[in-house]
Amino acid sequence: MVSPFALRGSDKPDFRGLPGVGGGYVARLGKPERRRIAVMVPMSGSAGIWGPSCISSAQLAVAEINAADGIAGQEVEAVYLDADDGAIEGVVDTLDEMIEEGSIAAIVGMHVSSVRQRLTRAVRSRIPYVYTPLYEGSEQTPGVFTIGETPREQLEPAIRRLVELCRVRRWALVGNDYVWPRVSHHHAKRSIAATGGEVVFEEYVPFGLEEPYELVERIAAARPDIVIVSLIGQEAVEFNRVFGHMGLDRRIVRFSTGIEENVLLATGAENTKRLYGASSYFSSLQTPRNLAFKERYRSLHRERAPVLNALGQSLYEGMQFYASLASNGRRHRAEPIEFISARGGRYFSNERKDNPIYLARADGHVFSVIERLS
Repeated sequence: MVSPFALRGSDKPDFRGLPGVGGGYVARLGKPERRRIAVMVPMSGSAGIWGPSCISSAQLAVAEINAADGIAGQEVEAVYLDADDGAIEGVVDTLDEMIEEGSIAAIVGMHVSSVRQRLTRAVRSRIPYVYTPLYEGSEQTPGVFTIGETPREQLEPAIRRLVELCRVRRWALVGNDYVWPRVSHHHAKRSIAATGGEVVFEEYVPFGLEEPYELVERIAAARPDIVIVSLIGQEAVEFNRVFGHMGLDRRIVRFSTGIEENVLLATGAENTKRLYGASSYFSSLQTPRNLAFKERYRSLHRERAPVLNALGQSLYEGMQFYASLASNGRRHRAEPIEFISARGGRYFSNERKDNPIYLARADGHVFSVIERLS
């Protein structure tokens, strides 16, 4: 059965059917004796396509934490806030009030890095802030924990392997105009040069890309063998549809570290040929840990379950990370923080995590894992 939250076409995400999510920024405040966590998720804009998977994964984490007696005996309650880049200014004021009032104990966020930078300045290390997705690296703000993979861990080994698998040499780079694509592509260019390849096209576009025909035509004119796509959410959907409609998938490989299963669904199976991804999590992983995670997820949400993906799993993981941090503390920096996860992995610092990295190929609406890279 197709999930009602499997986004197709230009459909907008609908959060009304998800428990605990309502209108406005603050979805649910709850009772004062509970430990509240502000959960930052994009609910609008280009990244809104990720929202249902992220919220439903966070709900599973909350249910499991509370079933295990909460944190220090306190029941956990999530306060869901819209973390879209275009909505963040209003959310910052709400967060500041909540922190000053002592009504939230922590922030757990899955959103773009430009939002993280804005929130980090606003939070000012007053409460823990767990940032969950892949990101560009180098976050050193006290009290900010980045548990996702970096380009050094994720992008660089994938480039080396794709050169071997696909015999590619000429690369095009396209992304949204903010810190994650630019820093990721800086790492990519270094790895491409090390393999003897060359970058023949590089472009960054503002958020709001709707009809990328001219962009795709310019890429085609540069005659690359492969394109690294670092576009966000719905913008990656629009790009991949045009790429497929123009028949470029017959001769040009696409690769991304940010495209996940929701984007595949919305793109359409006919437009996902020769598309590769690298991530520390894919929903198709046949590991005992992931199979158990998927069973728990479906038991909670049943037929309403949004598609699982790396970004949603990262938010589940971020909630579990905070629960471990708050319950157990950290005596020595050299000791890893252990936490419940669908992918496995341990956290030592923002620059050192033991996360698995996989290379996968799009197979219609799912990613088929080819191999583990690290």
